[in-house]
Amino acid sequence: MQKRTGQKLLRFDRRLGARFVAGADEAGRGSLAGPLVVAGVLLDYGSLREHRVRPLAFLNDSKQCSHERREELFRAVMGCAERVAVRVIPPGEIDRSGLHRSNLAGLRAMLEALTPPAEACLVDGFRLGPAAPEHMAVIDGDEKSAAIAAASIVAKVTRDRLMHRLDALYPAYGFAQHVGYITPGHSAAVRRHGPSAVHRLSFDARCFKDEAAA
Repeated sequence: MQKRTGQKLLRFDRRLGARFVAGADEAGRGSLAGPLVVAGVLLDYGSLREHRVRPLAFLNDSKQCSHERREELFRAVMGCAERVAVRVIPPGEIDRSGLHRSNLAGLRAMLEALTPPAEACLVDGFRLGPAAPEHMAVIDGDEKSAAIAAASIVAKVTRDRLMHRLDALYPAYGFAQHVGYITPGHSAAVRRHGPSAVHRLSFDARCFKDEAAA
């Protein structure tokens, strides 16, 4: 049974002493196929209390939540957040610019979209450089900060939904099961059919070996 972690994460943000707290995170960084989805969520701690905060009771890192819980939390975040921003970075852009550079650019764009009114900006793990709004990199931030965890949920649910749509376009690869990550079945499908138009061709060929999904 999942713990009610939401209050702990909300307390982390409240201790910053800011009314508007922005969090940014991504989903699909380690995927072999499909887009990288970057999300930003702005929480208004001046109004986020009592009945408005109750739906966030189980808020946590998206990787710690079941599919059903993520869908519930996605609806809760969309109902509670002051503002939400999402950017979908396609495989072709990742191949041209590189995964890390694409990720940092996406995270910067999310914070820029929320500032102002964001007074405190939090990112899961990465320093984004001087071109980004002033921010704090929080190691394992999606397990500590409500704003980052909310962004994690939005990015993950958005990406999973996109991968299910891609499954209908490219049924040979099983995207609905592994959402683009490396599994024995995914690797076998790529060896059998070759990469699709939504595979990241810049990945090392070793990525096509049988490995567990990240």
